[in-house]
Amino acid sequence: MKMTKGVKILLVDDEPHILQFLELGLVNEGFEVRTAPDGLMAVNAAAEFQPQVVILDVMMPGMDGFEACRMMRKTGINAAIIMLTAKDEIEDRVKGLGLGADDYLVKPFSFEELLARIHARLRNQFPSLLGEVNHGPFRLDDRRKEISYRGQVLELSPTEYELLHYLVINHGIVLSKAKILDSVWGYDFGGEENIVEVYIRSLREKLEDKEHKLIRTLRGSGYRVDLP
Repeated sequence: MKMTKGVKILLVDDEPHILQFLELGLVNEGFEVRTAPDGLMAVNAAAEFQPQVVILDVMMPGMDGFEACRMMRKTGINAAIIMLTAKDEIEDRVKGLGLGADDYLVKPFSFEELLARIHARLRNQFPSLLGEVNHGPFRLDDRRKEISYRGQVLELSPTEYELLHYLVINHGIVLSKAKILDSVWGYDFGGEENIVEVYIRSLREKLEDKEHKLIRTLRGSGYRVDLP
């Protein structure tokens, strides 16, 4: 998925092993990465580095992630801020989003899920930085907002595009309906989880996936795209 050359990411966490793991993975994906071990250094680094994405841990000594987020927005940092927390509490999520964060990820999380969140934020806030990428029979073109399957451009609604894009870049990973709703429809979506089933059914028809071998249903768990 190396369509990320020139995209700058600031990683902020007080746990060295997490910083090292994420930095190694993101550099391998083609990102330019800088790290900071606390909130104060993160604010200073953001002003100098001018990243497109900030991965910001909430629970840090001294200046925590909430205050760092507030300071970054106050100083005009336009980066997409994804906050990391060990607590899955709505109050924390609301507080972070209210201070200017763009997304929220609860520890522990998979590296693939973090990548998906990063790409979603880049598509929304910095679409000109992304280009085309191939995943098996799929070709994703973020600039044109098009997805091709076996060489044919699919006729997709905006929501179908976002859903299929999310499923494809997370191929091989089981995604629950709740996770799909958060990532595709957003945290403030007030509808029913069954909307996911409706859109999955539509995508299967357009992909001629009658036997559900491409978009698989794992009963009680969610969906997974298996690429040939």
